[in-house]
Amino acid sequence: MIEISPPDARALTHWFPSGAPGPAAIGEHVLATGIGRWWADRPAQPRTVAVSCAGHVVLRGTPEDLRPGFLAPLAGNRIEAPARFLPALGSAFGRLTPWERMVWTLQAPPQRATVPHTVTVRHLEPADTDALHALGPDAAWLSASWGGPLGLAACGHAWAAVDRTGHILAVACTYFRGTGYEDVAVYTVPDRRRHHLGLACVTALCADIAARGRTPSWNCSLHNRASRLLAWHAGFRLVREYVHYAVGSPVRQTRLSI
Repeated sequence: MIEISPPDARALTHWFPSGAPGPAAIGEHVLATGIGRWWADRPAQPRTVAVSCAGHVVLRGTPEDLRPGFLAPLAGNRIEAPARFLPALGSAFGRLTPWERMVWTLQAPPQRATVPHTVTVRHLEPADTDALHALGPDAAWLSASWGGPLGLAACGHAWAAVDRTGHILAVACTYFRGTGYEDVAVYTVPDRRRHHLGLACVTALCADIAARGRTPSWNCSLHNRASRLLAWHAGFRLVREYVHYAVGSPVRQTRLSI
C-alpha cells in the first residue's frame, strides 16, 4: 500500500462509519489531530484504504486484487479488518495472531473513588511532560496516540493523580477521539494499583467527555481482567466484541513467488 493524504471528511464515512464506539474512532482521531497515517492500494479511486495510529490499523475495502506485498507497510501493527481480508493478511505476514476484544460504553454511575489527601486529581498540563516521561517505557503506549508525552500533556483530554512532589501516580486520557465517542485509556504506576487512583482519573475524564457532548467508550482485551473490572467499576457496560490481528514481519517476496 502507499501512503496518501488525509481524505476529505465527507469521504471518510464511505470507508469508516462515524460516530460509533470502538475502532471506528481511530479514523476520526487521525483526521482531527493529524497524528497517524493513511494508506491505500492506489492514489486515485482506491479499492482498499487503511488508517494507522499508535500501533492500531483499521483496514477496509475489497481485498480481491491485493498482492501480499501491498500490505507490507502495515507490519508490526494490530489490524482490525473484515473477515474477507484474512486470506490476504495470512499470505502477507509471517505471523497472524487473533486477539479477542471488547467494546464498552458508559451506561451507569461510577463507584465512588476516594483518594488520599496527599494526592490531587487534575488535568494534565504541558508542564507535566517531564513527569510523563518519568513513568518510563511501560507507560509509553499511553501517549502514542497524541504523538508522545508533550502531545498528551497539552491535548486537554487527560487527567492525572499527582502527589505533592509532582510525580504522576495514574493517568486517564482520551486515546482515540471520535465524533460521537471518545475511547478511554488508563495507566497506574505498579505500586499504587488497587488504590482507586485510576478510577478517580477515569471518572473525572468521563465527566469531561460528557460535557463535550460525547460518550466515553472502553476497548480492552477479553482476557484483561483488571481492565474489565476497572471499566465496570467506572460505569462502563459491554456493547459488543470483535477480533483484531497482531501481524508480524512481511513474508519475503522470494517466498511469495514459490
